[in-house]
Amino acid sequence: MNAWTGRGKVRARLIEGGVEITIDGITTQARYYKPLVYEFFRKEFQLRPRYGEFEVELIMEYVGETPTLDLDNLAKALLDALKGHVFVDDSQIARLLCERRVGERDRISVRAVKREA
Repeated sequence: MNAWTGRGKVRARLIEGGVEITIDGITTQARYYKPLVYEFFRKEFQLRPRYGEFEVELIMEYVGETPTLDLDNLAKALLDALKGHVFVDDSQIARLLCERRVGERDRISVRAVKREA
């Protein structure tokens, strides 16, 4: 695996077949994440989008009270932000797994991997 890139709330690294992204902190506003991740890819982690089917895993980890952030809204915002950077269009998502769980810190992790034929 490659080293992490990013100095702020968003970090990413290339993994076999795709990319892994982490975002520190959680807000109840899903729309906050789209421009944050989009700007990160535009300025710090430029990728050429790939064609084909993808599998995406999204995990929201939290400490303390369960956040009121809807996972489906968060997934939509993050997939929109990845569009044009990781994959060409979010219609390429063949498998999407979203999970909310207690963790060591407030963080969102996304893994997008090209699906094997």
